[in-house]
Amino acid sequence: MPSNEALTPLLRQFRVLIAGGSYGGLSAALALLDLSKGRLARFNFTEGAKPPPYQIPIQITVVDERDGFYHLIGSPKALACDKFAAKTWTRFCDIPALKSPNLQIVRGSVNTVDFQNKVAQILDLETKETRQEKYDFFIAGTGLRRVFPTVPQSLKREEFLKEVLSHKEAIRSADDGVVVIGGGAVGVEMAAELKELDPQQKVTLVHSRDRLLSAEPLPDDFAERVVSELKEQGVEVILGQRVIDTAAVEEEQGKRTWNLTLASGTILKAGHVMNAVSKSSPTSSYLPKDALTEDGYVKILPNLQFANPVPNAEHHFAVGDIVQWAGIKRCGGAIHMGHYAGTNVHQLMLAEATKTKPEFMNLIKYPPVIGLALGHTAVSYTPDEGTKHGKELLGTLFGEDMGYSICWNYMKMSEPCQA
Repeated sequence: MPSNEALTPLLRQFRVLIAGGSYGGLSAALALLDLSKGRLARFNFTEGAKPPPYQIPIQITVVDERDGFYHLIGSPKALACDKFAAKTWTRFCDIPALKSPNLQIVRGSVNTVDFQNKVAQILDLETKETRQEKYDFFIAGTGLRRVFPTVPQSLKREEFLKEVLSHKEAIRSADDGVVVIGGGAVGVEMAAELKELDPQQKVTLVHSRDRLLSAEPLPDDFAERVVSELKEQGVEVILGQRVIDTAAVEEEQGKRTWNLTLASGTILKAGHVMNAVSKSSPTSSYLPKDALTEDGYVKILPNLQFANPVPNAEHHFAVGDIVQWAGIKRCGGAIHMGHYAGTNVHQLMLAEATKTKPEFMNLIKYPPVIGLALGHTAVSYTPDEGTKHGKELLGTLFGEDMGYSICWNYMKMSEPCQA
């Protein structure tokens, strides 16, 4: 069998287009870079696994609206703490693992994808021009369109840091307290982080349902533990009350306060309001409708290929939050999908080059698992261990920086790409 230094005699270079530069898209790109150089994918920890016997020339283009990798898990803390925020957004050009002649990153958006002819229309946000990008393999990883304050709306790091400072000042000057609307994962983490960062600030969490995280398939004891942890940290929790009106009130010295009317008729006064009600939707408008569910999610096979009978479906993959797959959407799942998609794309390249049959990695159905960072503690749920909580659990799941270092190190972002 040839050594890793031997190049497979290919007639052409493979072109891979990846839409989305977050957890899933970058993981796919990094796995492909490793494998194309004849190395094991950085996410492969299988004992006895052998690297590919060939090197394959590839060219990867990653398209993302932002100018860098944003650690989405850290949003609840980043949007209230400028020091932490500076760490959560790293420009692509400053990530050593992405500095490769085989990888190009375009700040832009994919407008349309022609599956039949394997060509995409890309709007370059720097030049404001639209161009065509031909490809051999396509990976969709653009995730969900999330509203503020779930994610920042800035597309550049410098703008993001200004956004954070403005948001932090609004929280700091909220003399009548902060009200967080929405008791999903983002809302509960945000309320806890606000209280952790400023214990003297009054923080109220309002949720329309009778239990927190009501949209997720989680047991009651998990939701009850989350409520207990929030209350122990000083967060006021109001359940079963929908906010039906939010009215701004101008007071002396130009300060604005808010009156929130609940369905019961109760009026809450707040100095700052944060709407964490989930309004996320798949960013799949650039994909053929035949490939999507009614809600806009991509239907995939266990090997991440498009499941519906669209042209060249076997050369089109989707990863991360944009896909329809079992389990709660998490960054860990997106990284896992990216690894598998990158590996399976590489298998198809090998199959074409060596006239062999590809050996795909297949996803299994994810059970509902979740971990929440709640100030100085954490709460988690897995089917095997049930509900767990505690300060030690916070360190295990999130480290000291809301999981930033855990994700960064797992993806080996600090390691320069080797030739």
